[in-house]
Amino acid sequence: MPDLLLELLSEEIPARMQGRAAADLKKLVTDGLVERGLTYAGAAAFVTPRRLVLAVEGLAGRSPDMRDERKGPRVDAPEAAIEGFLRSTGLARDQLEIRDDKKSKVYFAVTTRPGRPAAEIVAETVEAVIRGFPWPKSMRWGEGSLRWVRPLHSIVCVLADEAGREIVPLAIDGIAASDMTRGHRFMAPAPLVVGSFEDYAGKLRRAFVLIDPAERAERIAHDAAQQAFARGLEIVEDAGLLAEIAGLVEWPVVLMGRIEERFLGLPPEVLRTSMREHQKFLSARNPATGRIEGYVVVANRETADAGATILAGNARVLAARLSDAAFFWENDLATPLDDMAAKLDAVTFHNRLGTQGARVGRIAELARELAPLVGADPGAAERAARLAKADLASAMVYEFPELQGVMGRYYAAAAGEPAEVAAAAQEHYAPLGPSDAVPTAPVSVAVALADKIDMLTSFWAIGEKPTGSGDPFALRRAGLGVIRILLEGGHRVRLLDVFLSPVRRSRAAMAALSPAGEEVPDLSDARVERECALVLAGDLLGFLADRLKVHLRGEGVRHDVIDACFQLGGQDDLVLLVARVRALQDFLGSEDGANLLAGYRRAVSILTQEEKKDGVEYSLDPEPRLAETEAEKALFAALDGSEAALGPALAAEDFGAAMTALARLRPVIDAFFDTTTVNAPSPVVRRNRLCLLNRIRAVMNRVAVFSALEG
Repeated sequence: MPDLLLELLSEEIPARMQGRAAADLKKLVTDGLVERGLTYAGAAAFVTPRRLVLAVEGLAGRSPDMRDERKGPRVDAPEAAIEGFLRSTGLARDQLEIRDDKKSKVYFAVTTRPGRPAAEIVAETVEAVIRGFPWPKSMRWGEGSLRWVRPLHSIVCVLADEAGREIVPLAIDGIAASDMTRGHRFMAPAPLVVGSFEDYAGKLRRAFVLIDPAERAERIAHDAAQQAFARGLEIVEDAGLLAEIAGLVEWPVVLMGRIEERFLGLPPEVLRTSMREHQKFLSARNPATGRIEGYVVVANRETADAGATILAGNARVLAARLSDAAFFWENDLATPLDDMAAKLDAVTFHNRLGTQGARVGRIAELARELAPLVGADPGAAERAARLAKADLASAMVYEFPELQGVMGRYYAAAAGEPAEVAAAAQEHYAPLGPSDAVPTAPVSVAVALADKIDMLTSFWAIGEKPTGSGDPFALRRAGLGVIRILLEGGHRVRLLDVFLSPVRRSRAAMAALSPAGEEVPDLSDARVERECALVLAGDLLGFLADRLKVHLRGEGVRHDVIDACFQLGGQDDLVLLVARVRALQDFLGSEDGANLLAGYRRAVSILTQEEKKDGVEYSLDPEPRLAETEAEKALFAALDGSEAALGPALAAEDFGAAMTALARLRPVIDAFFDTTTVNAPSPVVRRNRLCLLNRIRAVMNRVAVFSALEG
């Protein structure tokens, strides 16, 4: 069984495209082989800056013969039908088989397609893959029609087994497949004749090419760590940058330099970001001080001077970059923070919501309102909110937008602001992702909540909600941030009340900025304003409930249990809502809970059917004096007892006790249905018993809307 070696050698493939390209090559080629009837044992893809490589093991030598049978018309069918069948199969009548089929004889067309040799199938598959390869961006060069990410130079396509190797007959736009490749562009450019994958990988290694990106990344990480350790430093972990660097070199050579003393006073984040974005350098820090003092350059070749010239050239470029950063830093520090913040009045946030400065004003007002609810000082929260986004107007953040918040913290601290105010400038953006920690300092919590709630309420007010196909303003992330901050911090906040004032402010902003002729509610009418705000705030609360389902799904919390609690209404305290949800889910997982739910459904089903049939609602209080059976009397007593216990339990937010109170109903409801006929002959008794079923529903629905639970 032969093995396939495929190499596509080109000019440099952008590092960001390499991983996807290797995966696409493997999938497209192996899927194409299988679709054409050729099986294989295993496959692996590799990529370097100049080549895509695929190794397929255990290919079948040829595809199997295929036998097709197709049932046709009956022998005594009209001649036109038989002729049509013959045309569709391409056979003559004497080539058809006649078989018995039930009570008649039927024509069958039997054809055999012979298998094809592996080389023919591989050639067909590889050509189709190369011509249709899904590069994000590709180019055409020369006179051919082929499009590739960069000009394609050569194709190695070889089938090898114990008997030898065979070059697959393949040519694309004048590039014929061969068994010849080249090593490192500078260190070993001579042609190499290759056979099996092992032969290929070994010869390339000796020609200064490592085809496995994981091996290149591991070598870079190892050599960088060793050189840093020798200088008393440690490498700052950056998996994304390491992978990108591994995609820039075929033979990594690690060189380490020192940052000039004059730049060591820059914040470490500035040094890291400048070196990462502009130079693709790994950073090395002093473990004792946390300062970034060194950097790692990864060259693509060995040199006679051990990389001294390469390192010197990179040092000159780095010095120029860091000189710019130092200039931005010094100029920003010389600008009073309030003056920097004032510049946001001239920066548009959204054409229907005003400027960044106006948004900062809304956030500051809301942060002051939220502060007492999260244990923060209102004055500090408002001051932090007014300064939190000042760095958006700084030269440093203009150059490195990813440093927003980080630089705000430095500038606030340098201006002598309290530590909690400075910290809020950075922490109010958190969490940016599911793995990010949420802010815990009270002032940071107040500003973070205000920032995210203003985003949500503002865009809700102008109808810019997330859709199934897009969320351009990252409102889902903002919603999840609100949820996580409240739940992880245990903050008891009534969201509906919190939403109302920013919604009103946003509606007013919308009215002021809406184009002429666009219909906007008359917000000068206090009643209309409140109704609009309530509708929008309620809709936003429903959005957060949906995000809560997504958030809790990973913890095994059922979405229908959340619905059952949320549908009670007034569930805008997320900490309280989740406590109720967890208690209900635990209860439903018990035998008492499962059986009680069955009894509830039986009661509601009977009640619903009878109300529909009678055209009335049985919502009056049932009369205990009309109870006839012992089980019926016991149910009245049990409902009285459970209801009496539920009130204090729910008031004390003791949902465990509330579930215990409901659990007492289980045997009594079971006994009632086992011994008592709801549709009694007496109309008075029947009506009373239906009202009793309604009371079961009403009592249980004080804890949750059980009808929202799925089967």
